[in-house]
Amino acid sequence: MGFMHKQTFRFGFSLLMAFCLALGVLIQPAAALTQEQKLVSEVWRIVNRSYLDGTFNDQNWAAVRQKALQKPLNNSKATYGAIQEMLKSLDDPFTRFLDPEQYRSLQVNTSGELTGVGLQIALNPQTGKLEVVSPIAGSPADKAGIRPRDRILKIEGVSTQNLTLDEAAARMRGPIGSLITLLIERDGEGETEIRVVRDRITLNPVVADLRFSPQGTPIGYLRLTQFNANASMELAHAISSLEKKGAAAYILDLRNNPGGLLQSGIEIARLWLDSGTIVYTVNRQGIQGSFEAFGPALTDDPLVILVNQGTASASEILAGALQDNGRAKLVGETTFGKGLIQSLFELSDGSGLAVTIAKYETPNHRDINKLGIKPDQVITQEPITREQIATEADQQYQAAVELLAKNSSEISHSTDRANS
Repeated sequence: MGFMHKQTFRFGFSLLMAFCLALGVLIQPAAALTQEQKLVSEVWRIVNRSYLDGTFNDQNWAAVRQKALQKPLNNSKATYGAIQEMLKSLDDPFTRFLDPEQYRSLQVNTSGELTGVGLQIALNPQTGKLEVVSPIAGSPADKAGIRPRDRILKIEGVSTQNLTLDEAAARMRGPIGSLITLLIERDGEGETEIRVVRDRITLNPVVADLRFSPQGTPIGYLRLTQFNANASMELAHAISSLEKKGAAAYILDLRNNPGGLLQSGIEIARLWLDSGTIVYTVNRQGIQGSFEAFGPALTDDPLVILVNQGTASASEILAGALQDNGRAKLVGETTFGKGLIQSLFELSDGSGLAVTIAKYETPNHRDINKLGIKPDQVITQEPITREQIATEADQQYQAAVELLAKNSSEISHSTDRANS
């Protein structure tokens, strides 16, 4: 019996040895990867594990890796080029590689300060053109008159046609006080050259003011320019301050707000809601995560949100959450339509990777990607200057004031229903 057991053990052990030897043959090439090849593999693995589209744009993702590793990767430039080509095959402008400088810059941006012209840009998925989502309020680009939806054709004479989003952004950054020339194309106006002086851009995302309607109602006017790490705390302070000053209704201006941190959008929705779903997230397994409000809201006063074509991403999550929960009425124009969520990964050499990991749906399960959110009251208006925002020249703002004056009771009732 003992002999049999020993024989079985020996047989099992020899099988294990054979398996280990075979496995050794299989995994040996991976152990011989150069640092450059390891970086390519690292990017490939992250995308393989977490990218939203499990078909990888209907291609064999393993073959894409093999092709990338066959290239001569002798330096960082060649390696970064191979990674960018690999990601380009996914045909998703939001899944992108960031070299160490670009990655640091993005971290600074979401943390609250950057240097440059102050433009939020995106590649239009339909046309492939570099488009302005919006200029940051008060930035050099804003003062120079650059508008949402402007196409940037050239940066300092260099065509943007073959530039990635981050290459374009890197070309627009530079020392404070230096001059940059942009060739802009605008609907109905053709091409125009705009010269901009770079500066430090402080990203204080909240503008707050107590206003009065013609009927004498005290209205808290809040403008949010982006969803960075400070946004939720700054907005909470502003609401509390306006409450103490006697605000009886609110206008939240999200026009030309290009978004930012998902968590910031969720936290801000919670400032306004006692309960209810804020957003659903759907990954490639189809699994839905959801984020809820758990109250209490900072105020139950009637709320109108101003939106336009430059209202994107986290702004749309917030606007959709408050519209679907009956907490706010939306006034303005249909929003940008970015319904995808990216996650940021730090790579071993200090570079970064942004990957589309999920899409989101509003509480009523609306998928707004490329469609945007339609306001309750559509008011189109010609572009206005920064100084004209929230004045008599601002028709969208005036419509919001009018809606609060007329329908404050109706908005209050829908709020009660949503929170019951």
